[in-house]
Amino acid sequence: MKNLLFTLLLIPALILAQESRPPAPLFMNVMMTPNPEKIAEFEAGVAAHNKKYHAEGPNQVNVFWVASGENSGKYIWSMGPTAWEAMDAAGNPDAAHTADWNTNVAAHALPEMETTYWKGDPAHSNFSKDFTLKNLSIFMMDIKRFKAMEFVALMDKVQKVFKAKDPDRTWGSYFNELANNNGQDYVWVDFFDKSAWMGRDNKFPQWYEEVHGEGTFAEFLKEIEATTDGDRQELWMFRADLSGTDGSVTAVAEN
Repeated sequence: MKNLLFTLLLIPALILAQESRPPAPLFMNVMMTPNPEKIAEFEAGVAAHNKKYHAEGPNQVNVFWVASGENSGKYIWSMGPTAWEAMDAAGNPDAAHTADWNTNVAAHALPEMETTYWKGDPAHSNFSKDFTLKNLSIFMMDIKRFKAMEFVALMDKVQKVFKAKDPDRTWGSYFNELANNNGQDYVWVDFFDKSAWMGRDNKFPQWYEEVHGEGTFAEFLKEIEATTDGDRQELWMFRADLSGTDGSVTAVAEN
């Protein structure tokens, strides 16, 4: 049954993994909402906790503040890059770690939270240069049931366009490791420094046809419609003051 479920979910590692490639990175994202009357205490607790317990290794944590959409004002506590093999230790912290979290972080947050696990998709990402986290444009898509293979094939086409037309751009592609019904199956993340980047003309339709041929963009839209049930976007801002790291990201060599 486990193998059958993995096939239905089409976890990217099963689609893309090759023995010559290192394991794809995993990120554990916890969306948290501070008590509106305790935001200063919440931030102070998160900062101190991460600097002490999550500054390096597979348990390192970066924090983002959501700046748009229905989740505006919430915080993303993101641990990784890590691996499932490291989750046993992360999920069973020592007593001091747990007490610090409960007393200085959870006590100042609302009970509601959402935890998701995202596996990086190196075949459809571009980390060709070192950079420092600052602003993230989040484009999340809801993949139709049993349409993941077709969707991945479309991402092959998208990757080809951006690699040809905007190779200096930094982006990451991630698949949700666990099935859900709220449209969070796949996310494309653009990493950028200045907000002026958001005002650039959208040249993707033009670029797509320059790479794949005249008239192909209309067909691409039909294929997207056939494989997805919608999308949503958010802006996230990196909070170095709350994170365990300084946000440095090292380039990843392509295979």
